[in-house]
Amino acid sequence: MPRLFVPTARETNLLLVVGFLSLGYALYLRYLVIEQSSVGLACEAGLNTWLCFTRRVVLVLFNLWVFGIAALAAAMINLVRPSIFLVALGVCAATFGLVLYNTGLSALAVPLLMLSLARPEGEEERERERRIRP
Repeated sequence: MPRLFVPTARETNLLLVVGFLSLGYALYLRYLVIEQSSVGLACEAGLNTWLCFTRRVVLVLFNLWVFGIAALAAAMINLVRPSIFLVALGVCAATFGLVLYNTGLSALAVPLLMLSLARPEGEEERERERRIRP
């Protein structure tokens, strides 16, 4: 039976940190920056701070569906060629997408990321593992 692509304990801890940090920052952006009317009015009036810049960037990325597209792309590439970097990118983008209203594509990316954990490990990954751990 082929080995499955399973992150190590260190990689799992990294994924937990990335997931919770992106969830916390996305919630902060949504509820304290984007949906606050006082912040929106100040930024629209011409306030030039990092908060207003971040708000403008997130709104542009939201309108272009970047969070959902990035999550889906990372999940699909990870399904073909599993990598901890792609899983982390997919988790981060999917979290931002789900919290910041890009739910369609982000919600599709989440089961693809879970499905990639059930994927058999490729021959190249097994060869690399043998070289690292004799």
